[in-house]
Amino acid sequence: MAAGSVLAFWTIALLLIAVPGPDWAFTIGAGLRGRSVVPAVGGLVAGYAAVTCVVAAGVGTLVAGSPSALAALTLVGGAYLVWHGATALARPAPPGAVPEAGAVPEARTGRRTFLRGMGVSGLNPKALLLFLALLPQFTDSGADWPVAGQIGVLGLTFTATGAAFYLCLGTLVRTVLDGRPAAGLLIARLSGAAMVAVGAYLLLDEFLL
Repeated sequence: MAAGSVLAFWTIALLLIAVPGPDWAFTIGAGLRGRSVVPAVGGLVAGYAAVTCVVAAGVGTLVAGSPSALAALTLVGGAYLVWHGATALARPAPPGAVPEAGAVPEARTGRRTFLRGMGVSGLNPKALLLFLALLPQFTDSGADWPVAGQIGVLGLTFTATGAAFYLCLGTLVRTVLDGRPAAGLLIARLSGAAMVAVGAYLLLDEFLL
């Protein structure tokens, strides 16, 4: 696999990551609710790393080729996004909000945020289908190293780019909205509504097919 192929893939990956979607909504919501966006971004990265491993192992092709398995993944992923978005809508928190008495400790909250981030990216069937359609196009079957390894490099390129982008996004939003609780609440609610909308679209799209 030539370096030019990796660079071409990185360009496409950056464009895809820059398009607002559930990852954006989750990162912004987590940035407004917590002191750091690292757990949220770490979860997203871990989810995409898992999808990369699934595709590299050939499991993704089997899932995509099984209508029932893909439908189940779509339903689980859509329901998860709706649930997480509804939770964000019900309990929005602006930057700098003071924790309530008896609140969950920060370390535990960080673990929960990490696991939710894994769910947002790892359970998104669109991410699986995107990786299945995109990654193999930039591999070289005639290269000295296996296609699975090439897919791993491309997946790592995507996740590293996403990590840098979402860390900057979450930090920027938190900095801009610091000291503006009304704007923070509005953005938090919009982020939650965006996740509900994406999840509902996945569910409706599956049921209407």
